[in-house]
Amino acid sequence: MAAGKNAVAAILEQTGCATVDADTLAHKAIEDATEEIVNTFLPKARERGIALLKADGTLDRRALGVLVFSDKTLLAQQEAIVYPRVIALAEHFIAEHKERTVALNATVLYKTPRLMQQCTATLFVTAPYVKRLLRAKKRDCMPLCHIAARFRAQRTLHAEYVATGVPVIDINNNGSLEKLSASVARALEKLETI
Repeated sequence: MAAGKNAVAAILEQTGCATVDADTLAHKAIEDATEEIVNTFLPKARERGIALLKADGTLDRRALGVLVFSDKTLLAQQEAIVYPRVIALAEHFIAEHKERTVALNATVLYKTPRLMQQCTATLFVTAPYVKRLLRAKKRDCMPLCHIAARFRAQRTLHAEYVATGVPVIDINNNGSLEKLSASVARALEKLETI
């Protein structure tokens, strides 16, 4: 979270890659599954005093995130509802862009072995903790405790990607956009050797 994967995706687009943001796909999947999500999580949300629905009756994704990221069991339930839809949307995107290199901009792609099998490598973007914290606070306007909880939930991401067996190429985003572009260029050179 807030390491700069969207910035890397934008740089990849400039090199001719077709990129798709898994968060966008997840939002579409959640929208399509809203009724099932509400039926599944509303009782637990009420128990915890979390309003899953906005005043207009639509799903409050941020409130859902607060609920599911606080409990691994709830997160697994949400993933079981959403991931099959995300996989289908991603595979549709890949098929539409089969003539180009496709980059899936995703935090937890390792949880979808079907998509990981289609990957040549993982470009893993990192940044210093404090820099990520400040970016997330500015971007998401969430309480620091919620940001820290998401960071804790993601602390084993690198190891999870290594465990997939798909080569991992690290990109350190601790400087300027120019430095990040140079890091991406080096990563693409490594990718060509795989």
